[in-house]
Amino acid sequence: MFRKIKTQHLLLAPPVFWLALFFIIPVLIVLGYSFGIGLTDGGNPDGFTLRFYRQAFEGMYLRIFLKSFFYAFVTTVITLSLAFPVAYFMAFASPRVKMTVMFLIILPFWTNFLIRMYSLMTLLGDSGLVNSVLIYTGITDTPVRMLNNTTGVYIGFVYWNLPFMILPIFSSLDRMDISLIEASLDLGASHRRTFFRITLPYAIPGVVAGIIFTFIPTLGNFVIPEFLGGTDNTMIGNVITAQYLQARNWPFGSALSTILMFIVMIFISLYIRFFDPTKSGKTMNF
Repeated sequence: MFRKIKTQHLLLAPPVFWLALFFIIPVLIVLGYSFGIGLTDGGNPDGFTLRFYRQAFEGMYLRIFLKSFFYAFVTTVITLSLAFPVAYFMAFASPRVKMTVMFLIILPFWTNFLIRMYSLMTLLGDSGLVNSVLIYTGITDTPVRMLNNTTGVYIGFVYWNLPFMILPIFSSLDRMDISLIEASLDLGASHRRTFFRITLPYAIPGVVAGIIFTFIPTLGNFVIPEFLGGTDNTMIGNVITAQYLQARNWPFGSALSTILMFIVMIFISLYIRFFDPTKSGKTMNF
């Protein structure tokens, strides 16, 4: 028995080591910086302080936090409204169509993220393909401004997050027994009632997972607002990047990062508490 327990501990040693090296220790370092521990350069206090956390919830930074939440919320709503029909179609399509759509969804991941952003800038530019089609079809006479503003930011976020919303929803719906829908319709339920009473409950774990996969990365994203947004589209991720790379104010950047990590922990804890797929017999492998 002792030998068995010892063997299990030895097997756990490598993953625990790498987890501590690349996750736990960096998080502790960031947490220490956020309290100003051991930092004396640039007037930073050499000791424990909460002033960087207080600064994060004051004036301009609080407004940027709230704006980031709003951007992430709107992006999540738009992405969900577009992703659910696609996931629903995939779940009940033929295997050949299902694999084709899956291939098209995964295909952009084969290209570098920055290249995709530059391509999107080309498509959305004043002389890009989108405006050319709009002018050619007579929908508009002048180019529609879709870059360096909020519209471009939303388009970039939705484009980036769409696969992460589609795949978990499809994973949930693909396991549903279609005979349940047929039985509901045969017993006189309308298509609307069947959807809300049969289909949607099966999709809820995937919907919640997709919301987490969309909302949290959007909240901390800094590349898309930098490429597609303007001066009024600064998000908290841009502020953190500026604090580390430009202002060299590591304690304040660490405080902002710690707050974001805490928000992520809250969302994940709520998901595990209320939508844990292992408790309902469903899995989220996709």
